[in-house]
Amino acid sequence: MASVELRGLTKRYGEVAVVDDVSLTIEHGRLVCLLGPSGCGKTTTLRLIAGFVEPSAGEIRVGDQLISSPARTLPPERRNMSMIFQSYALWPHMTVAENVSYGLKLRKLDRATIDRKLAAILNTTHLSGLADRYPGELSGGQQQRVALARALIVEPETLLLDEPLSNLDANLREEMRFEVRRLHDEYRYTTVYVTHDQSEAMTTADVIAVMNAGKIEQAGSPEDIYERPRSEFVARFIGSSNVIKGRALDDCHLSCAGSLLRCSGGKFVAGRECAAAIRQHVVRLWAEKPAVTENVVPGTVVRQVFLGASRDYLVEMPDGTQLRVQAPAAENIPPGASVWLHLPPERCRALSG
Repeated sequence: MASVELRGLTKRYGEVAVVDDVSLTIEHGRLVCLLGPSGCGKTTTLRLIAGFVEPSAGEIRVGDQLISSPARTLPPERRNMSMIFQSYALWPHMTVAENVSYGLKLRKLDRATIDRKLAAILNTTHLSGLADRYPGELSGGQQQRVALARALIVEPETLLLDEPLSNLDANLREEMRFEVRRLHDEYRYTTVYVTHDQSEAMTTADVIAVMNAGKIEQAGSPEDIYERPRSEFVARFIGSSNVIKGRALDDCHLSCAGSLLRCSGGKFVAGRECAAAIRQHVVRLWAEKPAVTENVVPGTVVRQVFLGASRDYLVEMPDGTQLRVQAPAAENIPPGASVWLHLPPERCRALSG
């Protein structure tokens, strides 16, 4: 295995920088998710790593080897990487066993070695009983496992996955997230996984790199990205945080809607317009003014929806800012009612922009 390092990686099409000065180190045996909305540059970044696209600036290194730069690009077949596409790209005229072992036959390994490696990977991916079937006879999840087995059997240094679960239905997609992670833990290849689905990223990744407009907004563990977003984009994209805007009074206090909020996790600049984020499920909703005084703001219920185990409230603050609040189902407060919201200071995150 080898680490993958992106240094100032840039790809332009005309005047547009699709990937814009991206730097990221993917350590040996780690699974990194490039996460972001359509058009953010994540798939182009993956294709740059694979060697299908040449960079306009910057470089890519695998271990100590330079594999991509504007001056020199190593072709895909010499990078010791396996890539799984959205479509799986299985050969319909070949059986599961033939699809999976094809890469080993190209490497001209002897029959005994091929049979041994094939038996091992089919067992690991739970495909042993399907070895003689054709792709058209398999479910979506089974086809996905065949694609994984074919990629893993050649023992690549790096595994690249481009939205590999996007063609599966919701229930199967959830199941296969855990399967991807299980296989990663089994083989520990350095893996780069592209997705727009935050649940997929949270389930599978060691590190999530959130991309926006060709840049990495923030990279960190799933817990770090979720609990400590640094920008408004990350706060809204991961977990749909409430974003509250106001004027900073000092490095940790925000004035908004006639109230004073103390925030953590960042440094405001006094006198500037700033923002803070807080998750819906940590905001406490009160029908009467609570005894706690810090970070309490008044509001009016705009709507509430019963979700079975909880209720989803939309509450409007005096300045028109609307916050979503997830409260226990037993708290049934009608629209139009006056309420009080408590925003715990330690969960109210200062944002950089």
